[in-house]
Amino acid sequence: MSDKLKIMVLSGVREQGKDMFAVQVNDEIFVLDAGLKYPDSSLFGIDVVIPDMEFFKQYGDRVAGIFLTHGHADSIGALPYILRDWDIPVFGSKLTIELAKIDVQRENKRRNNQLFNVIDADTEIDFKNASVSFFHTTHSVPDSLGIVIHAPQGQIVYTGDFKFDPSARPAYRTDMSRLAEIAENGVLALLPDSSNAEAVFPNASENEVGTYITNVFRNAKGRIIVAGKASNLNRVQQVFNAAAATGRRVLLTGRDVAKIVHTAMKLGYLEVPDGLLMKVKELKDVPDNKTVILETGRMGEPLQSLQKMANNRHRMIKIHEGDLVFIATTPSHAVETTVAITSDMVYRAGGTVIELGRNMHTSGHATGRDLQTLIDLLKPRILIPVIGEYRLLEAVKDLAVETGMDPDDVYVTQNGDCLEYDTKRGQFFRGDAVPGEDTMIDGSGVGDVGNIVLRDREVLSDDGIFIAVVTIDRKKKKIISEPQVTSRGFVYIKANHKLMNDSIQVIKDAIQANFEHKKFDWTELKQDMRSSLEKFLYKQTNRRPVVLPVVMEVNQNRHRAMQKKAEDQAAEGKEKTAKKRSNRKKQTKPANKTAKGGAKNSKKPAQKAKKPANKNKKKEGKASDDKH
Repeated sequence: MSDKLKIMVLSGVREQGKDMFAVQVNDEIFVLDAGLKYPDSSLFGIDVVIPDMEFFKQYGDRVAGIFLTHGHADSIGALPYILRDWDIPVFGSKLTIELAKIDVQRENKRRNNQLFNVIDADTEIDFKNASVSFFHTTHSVPDSLGIVIHAPQGQIVYTGDFKFDPSARPAYRTDMSRLAEIAENGVLALLPDSSNAEAVFPNASENEVGTYITNVFRNAKGRIIVAGKASNLNRVQQVFNAAAATGRRVLLTGRDVAKIVHTAMKLGYLEVPDGLLMKVKELKDVPDNKTVILETGRMGEPLQSLQKMANNRHRMIKIHEGDLVFIATTPSHAVETTVAITSDMVYRAGGTVIELGRNMHTSGHATGRDLQTLIDLLKPRILIPVIGEYRLLEAVKDLAVETGMDPDDVYVTQNGDCLEYDTKRGQFFRGDAVPGEDTMIDGSGVGDVGNIVLRDREVLSDDGIFIAVVTIDRKKKKIISEPQVTSRGFVYIKANHKLMNDSIQVIKDAIQANFEHKKFDWTELKQDMRSSLEKFLYKQTNRRPVVLPVVMEVNQNRHRAMQKKAEDQAAEGKEKTAKKRSNRKKQTKPANKTAKGGAKNSKKPAQKAKKPANKNKKKEGKASDDKH
């Protein structure tokens, strides 16, 4: 059998977050990351979005393992939904695995800990068709790893989220010597992080960021409310250091940050001085100028929590005069508007806002120069930019061409693309697509909200809903009671009496036309009502609300009762017939005996005995005829 090699882009390109890729070597598949993304404003009511679960339905039995690069939601967030239905081994560093367990436990009450395997940068795992090894990378969470798939055709390198920062602490530092070692063996394909490829300025070192945060804390006069991501442990450590340096105590709000911080403390990834953390009940006893509140919000997204604080709807904290809100993350382009709205609300409540991203160029992702350094170091045969929107993928392609790569060796892909390796020609080509759609999570439902439901939600948000309720008697072909109409999000009813009254007449006309010109059909009746109302309402308002007709029948219960009565009568008739047949058999047997016995003495008794039997037969036949 010839060796088969495929690189599958399952999710995480032409978008931010939801990273998941796969490499197939013969009949084994190695999945790289399994993340989620938070929805934008167009996904009405959706909680999170994960990759297409159809992939695991088709290929789940071939998946050798899921290999995680780090502990952020864009890398581990889809695991709870995958492990609900498939027992697939999961591999990651100690901290990554602990964070993954927290995520899985949140969604799945039962967690199979035997599926989780802790590895480190020195681990190499041999499988049937390939081996997998790892290398340290720099990111905003410690113990981040890059992944190398050692296939017979060559090495495939996936960086995950990374950047270069020589001043980073040991737990955050990229292993450059390991990268050089990988390069010596030749790299067939490189899948690098593209999410910061447009950056023209170098990232500020984490030492510079730490000093800046300490200065902000030192200059603040009142409370400091820090908004950040719970899993950005590097930033959490810097907040702790700044609080300790300025004599402040820290309150953790939100279950996510508490679990993650205590897990990191237990594993030794966070240094927290004694007495630094306080409980909620201690908040009122600590002066404002000695207080730091670390707010991460649900699932690490703090902006909604800040808005609740500003509007006095938060369960614990209310922003008041003199508070400083320090936004310690660099928001993506998708949430910049939300950040601006949140800042405005904070100022209205009497606080002030400082955004770290506006004053320093800080990111956990590689700049364009970092990417060029990586490409120049590894010298891959082909390049597949991942983890980024379309313009960022194109930016990586331009950067690669500047380093001397052939443009034809850079593949700008989309979710669902599959690149197959032709061993004879030594080239990749685009093969059959793999599942690459979005799976949307709404409440406890996984994938039960699709494009049709979202379109309905969008229409509802645009023009509202119009409900018409009417009761009819279809036998008499008449409307029993005056139709009732109401709306939500369409028009203000009290100010539009004429519109509502006219719509009632439209409903009556549609029902009457249906009675007179058509054979009665529930579907057609409702469709005629909906169509007539939609045309009328659009003509009057230039709006297209969702029209929901509700038609009830006055005789419905009577029809059901009559049907049940008919069924009972039929059952009773069958029972009577069965009894008559039984009586006929009982009467026939004695008559035959009498006839037989009377034949020896006289024929007359026998003839008399036969007559009742014949009468019974006639009665039975008549009953049978009546029945039929």
